[in-house]
Amino acid sequence: MNQKILFFLFVLISANAFSQSQESLIWSKDGQFFYSIQNGDIVMQTPGNANAKKWVDGKLLIPKGAKSPIEIQKFSLSLNQELVLIQTHSKKVWRYETMGDFYLFNTKTNQLQQIGKEMPAASLQFAKLSPNNQWVAYVSGHNIYAEDWASGKTVQLTTDGTKYLINGTFDWAYEEEFFCRDGFRWSPDSKHIAYWQVDANGVKNYLMINNTDAAYPFAVPVEYPIAGEKPSKVKIGVVDLVSKKTNWIESPDDPVWGTYIPRMEWVPNSKQIIYQHLNRKQNISQLLIADIVTAKSKSIYTEQEKTWIDIMPSWDQSYANGGWDWLEDGKQFLWSNESDGWRHFYIQSIDGTQPICITPGNFDVMKTARVDFKNHQLFYYASPNNATQQYLYVKQWDTNKEAQLLSPKDQAGTHDYTISPNGEYAKHIFSNINIKPVNEWVSLPTHQAMGESKVKNALAVMRKNENAPEFFKVTTIDGVEMDGWMVKPQNFDPTKKYPIVFYVYTEPWGQTAKDEYGTGLNFLYNGSMAEDGYIYVSMDNRGTPVPKGKAWRKSIYQKIGEVNIRDQAMGAKEIFKLPFVDTSRVAVWGWSGGGSATLNLMFQYPEIYKTGISIAGVGSQLTYDNIYQERYMGLPQEDKSVFINGSPITYAKNLKGNLLYIHGTGDDNVHYQNAELLINELVKNGKQFSLMSYPNRTHSISEGEGTVPHLFALYTRYLRQNCPPGAK
Repeated sequence: MNQKILFFLFVLISANAFSQSQESLIWSKDGQFFYSIQNGDIVMQTPGNANAKKWVDGKLLIPKGAKSPIEIQKFSLSLNQELVLIQTHSKKVWRYETMGDFYLFNTKTNQLQQIGKEMPAASLQFAKLSPNNQWVAYVSGHNIYAEDWASGKTVQLTTDGTKYLINGTFDWAYEEEFFCRDGFRWSPDSKHIAYWQVDANGVKNYLMINNTDAAYPFAVPVEYPIAGEKPSKVKIGVVDLVSKKTNWIESPDDPVWGTYIPRMEWVPNSKQIIYQHLNRKQNISQLLIADIVTAKSKSIYTEQEKTWIDIMPSWDQSYANGGWDWLEDGKQFLWSNESDGWRHFYIQSIDGTQPICITPGNFDVMKTARVDFKNHQLFYYASPNNATQQYLYVKQWDTNKEAQLLSPKDQAGTHDYTISPNGEYAKHIFSNINIKPVNEWVSLPTHQAMGESKVKNALAVMRKNENAPEFFKVTTIDGVEMDGWMVKPQNFDPTKKYPIVFYVYTEPWGQTAKDEYGTGLNFLYNGSMAEDGYIYVSMDNRGTPVPKGKAWRKSIYQKIGEVNIRDQAMGAKEIFKLPFVDTSRVAVWGWSGGGSATLNLMFQYPEIYKTGISIAGVGSQLTYDNIYQERYMGLPQEDKSVFINGSPITYAKNLKGNLLYIHGTGDDNVHYQNAELLINELVKNGKQFSLMSYPNRTHSISEGEGTVPHLFALYTRYLRQNCPPGAK
């Protein structure tokens, strides 16, 4: 139900897509140059220099017995940066291509060898070199293996792995909601591997029916724990490479409700691991240190909220693949919390002493850009004065000096950076509602462009786009101030009245009002909404993840489907005070969480919204996965009424306008069951509506020949027919 599922189209026009591409850069240890993939080769470049030097010639990457080189899809380097581990033939597991074949290339000998060549083709996951460069460990068939690449000797470290007893990776719910995919970690001394084991045997299967790919329909099962169901049991083991014995860490658990372990890493001493433990409600977080010999754990920090606690990868994707920010002494690390009402970073000690805030102030840290351990600097993003924008700051945590704004003040918009390990250079990507993403290299902390400043040039020639979104603030009758944007029709005449279309997401996973390129573009609409004569609007209500403090974000607790819906409706009423809005032609649409919001708006406020297009929306919150829904709504066993009060099917009887509901029958995220529950409720109450089911399509509704253009055409035709464009 998250914003991330809109990836299939929206990221193509979002500035975030450009920032994500920077992850393919791998820096040299001294931070003076970087490696990247270019035309089938791995090249090395210095910042600001367009000339790349070939480092690994792709023509050398021909496996034994093959005639052509492998394709480099991803790569990583050994600590001495002499060995290159290459992933190819990648395959998708749930959302991401985490499975494939792996090859090791030695830059000293130019030798290429396949890792795990005895395993089934393209079955390896998360292959990574040990710190001493001797071993490559990986997951295959839910078991963990380590291969001595020089001798070719392979050691199987776990033997009990099955589809439901998962070693070294995760089940659907952990991957989707906790960003947990890579489930094992090398010890710093290369003698042990710590790993998660997920026991999904108690999780019930959701059965999706495939009616088109065989003469007889067949069921497609997915282990999927809905709200109210106990989560998979998870534990951490530490396996010795020599004895192959696993020592299971003694961690807290609740035998009735169950618990979660979303993060785990090694303490730098190789004798202990550190992990985060959450209770079932996700409102109590403990950090625990475990001794790998005794297997005993001790708590060093506990955080408790009345609502919920966001784990770091949920708001900072740099932690989605693991990582722990240890300070030089190995006894302190950086950690975040919201104890003062804002999201800040703290220095936390493993001895459990009181954490020290290093980013104080009445603002939220939005995410990290780089931790420079040598110089004691944290590079982070924030926007204290404008929640639609993003700027880079740096804080030296061993001084009392205030954080320094590095992004130029005269470059209003959204800034992203890939910063060198030494903090001296950065690839800067900038965009705003008028400027397509522009990238340049800059030196830090001066932010001086290395060569021509492409950003300054773009700003100098920027012309106000008549159809660009205009940002606004609206204050509702409840005193809630929301940021929003509006795209007015081309050749706008304020004396005439125009139809208005609202784009909504509204839940804790989506911010729509961002000052970045692509904002205000309706990617499903064939043609130009502005040229056709529509007003297009979106607003961020309370509960959305904008940098406005904990109270703003957490006010939606146990009120999804109520607080967010009222904010949107009351915001619409304020917009209706504008004389050029035709309140007889009002449409709303959204996808996933936005699809749910569309349904609730159509049903709860039928006097406002006349036409709705809901895509892959949740009809009943009791059908969605436990990690997400219980985090924001509590446990159904304790109060089922809040789930019912927030569910669209509760209000379906109130439908008055035109509704188009779209869903893929192969959706493993928001299951098609939601569509049928909604259909039943609408039929029972005699409500007419339109339905489009896409057979076997997933949550993105992107698979299959002709699907995307069909969806575009369907959306556009329905909107034009039921909310006619043009001035009156």
